Amino acid sequence: MNAKFFDLKKEKQDRMINAALKMFAIHGYRHASTDDIVKEASVSKGLLFHYFESKLGVYVFIYDYSVRYMMLELKSCVDPKERDLFEVLKQTERARMNAMRAYPYMQQFLNRSMNENVSEALLAVEDMRDVLLKTYETISEQIDPALAPPGIDLGKLLKMLDFTAKGLLEEHFRNASFQPEMLYEEITDYLDMMRQALNHSPDVDSLQLIQNP
Repeated sequence: MNAKFFDLKKEKQDRMINAALKMFAIHGYRHASTDDIVKEASVSKGLLFHYFESKLGVYVFIYDYSVRYMMLELKSCVDPKERDLFEVLKQTERARMNAMRAYPYMQQFLNRSMNENVSEALLAVEDMRDVLLKTYETISEQIDPALAPPGIDLGKLLKMLDFTAKGLLEEHFRNASFQPEMLYEEITDYLDMMRQALNHSPDVDSLQLIQNP
């Protein structure tokens, strides 16, 4: 982490962090511009380069900061003793909501960074990306498959719910309606709906009996 950056007033730190998160989330590493970052943050380009030296320096700092911040929220919100699939997912989304209260584009930035295709950016954050992925892997591993509805492929269900959450996030930003609390409520509504639908659906074995009496 860039220790001298944290000597700045918190308000200015957050302006610069949020500006960088927004530009990298919207444009990706290749097309994000430091000119746009400083304009968004209302700071001079000289100040930005004083602390980060280059666009890559900004990107690495922002990624490292985002991973550390998100991991703190996950540790605070996700109960390691929770085993129920839907409760674990709700707690994970609460952690993301808390992070986005302070940094609205943080989750969108982290999502986009997973598909980054510029090699220098990929290599520069590889270690921290692995740390974040391992954190989510550990959270997924605490889910007890026995508590999931019978006949369900847990991996596919998790992937589908992840796509749903990401799609809702993108929709809220696209419609200029983003509010972390509203997004969280909508995602949890979908989770509750899916839980109810699965709990009231016949399991795979029952379906096979109906189809092959």
